[in-house]
Amino acid sequence: MLDLKLIRSEPAQVKDALKKRGQDVNNIDYILEIDGKRRKIIFDSTALKQERNEVSEEIARMKKEKKDAQAKIEAMREVSARIKEMDTEIKSIEQEIQNILLEIPNMVDDSVPVGADEESNQEVRRWGKPREFDFEPKAHWDLGEKLDILDFERGAKISAARFTVLKNEGARLERALINFMLDIHTKEHNYQEILPPFLVNAQTMVGTGQLPKFENDLFKTSDELYLIPTAEVPLTNLHQGEILSESSLPLYYTAYSACFRREAGSYGKDIRGLIRQHQFDKVELVKISKPADSFSELEKMTQNAEVILQRLELPYRVVVLSTGDIGFSAAKTYDLEVWLPYQEKYREISSCSNCTDFQARRANIRYREEESGKVNFVHTLNGSGIAVGRTMVAIIENFQEKDGSIIIPDALRPYMNGLQKITS
Repeated sequence: MLDLKLIRSEPAQVKDALKKRGQDVNNIDYILEIDGKRRKIIFDSTALKQERNEVSEEIARMKKEKKDAQAKIEAMREVSARIKEMDTEIKSIEQEIQNILLEIPNMVDDSVPVGADEESNQEVRRWGKPREFDFEPKAHWDLGEKLDILDFERGAKISAARFTVLKNEGARLERALINFMLDIHTKEHNYQEILPPFLVNAQTMVGTGQLPKFENDLFKTSDELYLIPTAEVPLTNLHQGEILSESSLPLYYTAYSACFRREAGSYGKDIRGLIRQHQFDKVELVKISKPADSFSELEKMTQNAEVILQRLELPYRVVVLSTGDIGFSAAKTYDLEVWLPYQEKYREISSCSNCTDFQARRANIRYREEESGKVNFVHTLNGSGIAVGRTMVAIIENFQEKDGSIIIPDALRPYMNGLQKITS
């Protein structure tokens, strides 16, 4: 959530930042208008409350002196009624401002490339060289079904489209990838492992920006709980409403979770395979840092995610997202895109973002400076470390053999009881 004080003091700066995203900025003018009205009412209400206090003291003296104070009492009843009306109006305006602010995205960092959509994303670097096949590479869905490790038909039968059953070595590979990723992030990158709830309340969804704007993308239960779309949601909200000590920062958290997304608006895209599922597994990275450190922490987080792809020997590239493609809560985002031979293109497998103080304001996460005692909002960061299903896709397609078998990357073999190849 944007800082109302910043909107008041630097409206042109806020508007310029939102225009880069292609956002309508009329709501900023409206916020300033009704905020001005609110402040005027507060000023008038304060004056009336002071008057009421002064007259109340006068009434008390008159009563003590046995004088008739009825006229003043009646006048103050009218003043009290007016104050009550004004306080109600103030609360109504404050709620309206809050509702508008919850719908406004974060301001992008100046280093983010300006553009209308993903075509304006900029490549930062590449790692690895796509494999040259001496045969026509197959799609992961064809390979997975033939090897009896992916079952799309039964996934749809027992649930719905965009759900998949993993079988045999497919299920083992998924589990191996989760453990492999968590081990690297906890043992080498010093993240604290968390196993969070997969169901959270509405305030937790508000804290990271999923609500109210993206409710149609979420699965909701009848008792007002939401299935998490990513472990970013519970991990970031672990410190919701807290004031942290400066010495405790930065905090590094990692978690495996199943993720649940309606994928509203994605129909017709990636209909086949594991790329776009309603339920998928992911290992998430979350950092909570001091503002001065957050952009350097973003670089480190991105490198932490890259290590997973490097250990698995999967070619990838890093791109910085443009203002037209960046997520709602992010100020700057790097995407890692892995090479998929069948599609002959790079596809997103991880997204690492600095959300600055945007989520912290929504979730009210702050820290106290040790020297001054001043309380400030933290900065929050999140990234995929990485998407497990898409990693499986990349392994199946990049390590396929002419006979349809799949070579297990060296780094995963200890997690697969030494298995070197998946065969039919």
